[in-house]
Amino acid sequence: MLTGSEIRRKFLDFFVQKGHREVHSSSLVPANDPTLLFTNAGMNQFKDVFLGLEKRDYNKATTSQKCVRAGGKHNDLENVGFTNRHHTFFEMLGNFSFGDYFKKDAIAYAWELITSSQWFGIPKEKLYVTVFNGEGGVPRDAEAQSLWAAQGIAQERIFEMGLKDNFWQMGDTGPCGPCSEIHYDMGPAASEGGHVDCRFPCDCGRYVEIWNLVFMQFDRDASGKLNPLPKPSIDTGMGLERLAAVLQGVISNYDTDLFTPLIARAAELTGTSLKKELEKEAHAKTAASLRVIADHSRAATFLISDGVLPANDGRGYVLRKIIRRAITHGRLLGQNRPFLHEMVFAVRDLMQNAYPEMKEASNQASKIVLAEEKRFSNTLEVGLEHLEFNIDVIVKAAVASPETPLVYPGKDAFMLYDTYGLPVDFIEDAVRDAGVAMDRAGFDRSMEEQRTRARASWKGAAKQTANPAYQQLPKSDFEGYRQTRSDNCEVLAIIKNGQGAQELKPGDEGEVILDHTPFYAEAGGQVGDRGWFYSDDHNTVVAEVKGCYSPIQGVRAHQVIAKQAIRVGDRVDAIVNTDIRLATMRNHTATHLLHAGLREVLGKHVKQAGSLVAPNHLRFDFSHFTAVEDEELQDIEDIINKEVLRNEKVEVIENVPIDVAVNEYHAMALFGEKYGDKVRVIKIGDFSTELCGGTHTLATGEIGLIKILKEGSVSSGVRRVEAITGEGSVQHFRKDHQLEGVVAALATHAETTSPAEALKLELEKKDAEIKRLARELDQARMKSASSSVGSVSDKIKDVRGVKVLAHRVDNLERAQMRTLVDQLRDKLGSGVVVLGSTTNGSVSLIVGVTKDLTSRIQAGKVIGPVAQKVGGKGGGRPDLAEAGGKDPGELDAALGEVYGVVESLLAEPR
Repeated sequence: MLTGSEIRRKFLDFFVQKGHREVHSSSLVPANDPTLLFTNAGMNQFKDVFLGLEKRDYNKATTSQKCVRAGGKHNDLENVGFTNRHHTFFEMLGNFSFGDYFKKDAIAYAWELITSSQWFGIPKEKLYVTVFNGEGGVPRDAEAQSLWAAQGIAQERIFEMGLKDNFWQMGDTGPCGPCSEIHYDMGPAASEGGHVDCRFPCDCGRYVEIWNLVFMQFDRDASGKLNPLPKPSIDTGMGLERLAAVLQGVISNYDTDLFTPLIARAAELTGTSLKKELEKEAHAKTAASLRVIADHSRAATFLISDGVLPANDGRGYVLRKIIRRAITHGRLLGQNRPFLHEMVFAVRDLMQNAYPEMKEASNQASKIVLAEEKRFSNTLEVGLEHLEFNIDVIVKAAVASPETPLVYPGKDAFMLYDTYGLPVDFIEDAVRDAGVAMDRAGFDRSMEEQRTRARASWKGAAKQTANPAYQQLPKSDFEGYRQTRSDNCEVLAIIKNGQGAQELKPGDEGEVILDHTPFYAEAGGQVGDRGWFYSDDHNTVVAEVKGCYSPIQGVRAHQVIAKQAIRVGDRVDAIVNTDIRLATMRNHTATHLLHAGLREVLGKHVKQAGSLVAPNHLRFDFSHFTAVEDEELQDIEDIINKEVLRNEKVEVIENVPIDVAVNEYHAMALFGEKYGDKVRVIKIGDFSTELCGGTHTLATGEIGLIKILKEGSVSSGVRRVEAITGEGSVQHFRKDHQLEGVVAALATHAETTSPAEALKLELEKKDAEIKRLARELDQARMKSASSSVGSVSDKIKDVRGVKVLAHRVDNLERAQMRTLVDQLRDKLGSGVVVLGSTTNGSVSLIVGVTKDLTSRIQAGKVIGPVAQKVGGKGGGRPDLAEAGGKDPGELDAALGEVYGVVESLLAEPR
């Protein structure tokens, strides 16, 4: 029996023997593809090749691609663990043809691999195939049917299916075509409906799709018309887990050796007796929980290893839900302490041979999972408090009004499930124990609404095929690594307003493609070069080049403003602005040093999450879950500047096989970049080694100096550092020196301490002085207000036997007004005191009522109508109430009405 690892290897070896290039799995975070939440199919890394946006040095490939389907339109997380074949993380085996072979060879390869005794040897009588039946204006795939028959498959085992099952498209527009699926008969025992004698294509679970062959032969345009592709292509996908179940003779993917070691470890960590629990049908929930933990630990480990961190939105939110669901199922098994972080190492041990990057990433991944476990424990406690409170409210309401139904609202239950991670079964049990019914239908509606929102939020926009104006152009020969000037360059094409043109007139803006050029095209975070085109007389500027980019791989489009007429076929001298190029080079090399410095100080989990390399500054985004302390930033700056001062040679190694670069040079691949079979390695001593296609200094000393300007958050789990080098650093230090001079003039300790410390001491001294003066001013105001108390006797009026005082005291704080109210209440002995004050255009009011009168008159009822007069409102206790207002001009009138307000309240019947 083949192991899962042997199956993966055998699949790849088969296609390598057929002339395919073995390509390593791409990251679970799609490179430069905003249409995808996660990599979810083998073809994702080749999407631009299929669209004509990218060219590779091979036209046949095979991969084992790591994939995640959880969130977005693939939001069926709740099924994982409870079915035989649902997973969050899985591996997709695939073979691809980019305009090389088509249906005939794809079908022959597939049938040979799965049925030949030299390969997988699956009995032919257990297999069925499907072909497209012709729907929606798309013709029936008669060619595929005849090709399957030519393999010796009986007609009764070839079934025709419709658009839903057997037609694939990348998006609303773009490449698409019919497909053929190969299905395996698992036998009656696999039927989830208890079927004994059902026939294909019954969907009871007995007949399992194991391989899908997509025949990309059309390009759907915006009108919906299907145009034949000039070079039809092949994209196939076969789930490793499903294939392992077939070849290992088990019904459930979870019973293969890709999962059983993880399930055993999950049982050990949760204190579950694996044999006892899994053999008893009554303990199906226990088995499901162990499967959830096994599956979700794979997804969490691989996602974190690829730079995703738990967060409250986007990819991080899906990861957080996966981790929390696994933790919850651990709690259902009785494990309330952190355990999931230990599963990371079980995943590493199982998968590290196929994915060597797991070795380095596992320690940090485990720490991140542990932090999430601790955080979730606190969240669960809050959720339980909400649940208990809500149940109590429902029960009390029913006691007060017997006609009120004892029902826990479904939307409230879903909030506890979604926000706090409480399992729905747990919620149902808790409300049932309290004698309350659960609105399960409402819960299910809320769940479906969330899924609908998730699908809508990740629809994205389908990538379009390459502009025909660029597709047929030859590659531009890039000479910019060696020089910044190329003479006698031929104008191969001109693009104006998205269309091919024969010329640009003076003043026109457009794009010019040359046969060879020194201009670097924007890539890898580095901006494109700027410069000029000169005429063949070498003196006249023909165009100003504002930038350069690659509309499709290998073609460099120069964005220009024409100064003279430029025509296709003209010859020009292409000259890069060397000042801008050199400044950009300094910043790019500094970025590599910064990356290495961050990893050395913060940890090896740090990975690039985006960058900008411009001539005036650099920006570097990286994965890290806390703010970088000032001391850490200082350490990083010191480390990388020591590398600058060493003037270490920047070694450029061209055309290195990707596996050699990663495994022997230990070069780091950068976020969002795609790499071919041969790569370019930038090595700076033993400090930094990265795959990079950018321009760099010859030695680190040319950088001058690196100054980190600031560090901050970009999103949850992603931090950003901004820095400058070279002349930018000089300008920055010049400004600092000017500031130092100002500090020296202000601060008394500037000569004996650093400028920053001197300024800090001076500011602290000034702050203390300001606080002292403020206290003295407050005391003076309070003294003035208190002294006025003796002269308020004429404002005290007798209202129905109650003494009432309304008095204005401007420029007092609320606390001072409260103190004064207490003094005046003591002076009255029994009565009502109302004070008003204006400060900086706002009004403050306070009402005090002595305790003996609160049964007859309450402070809150007095302050309401008075506050309305000054455009405000307020409230408080029966003996003390406060309010604010925004109309100081009405304060005197408002205080004058106090006596009438009190009289009306006293006149009310008790």
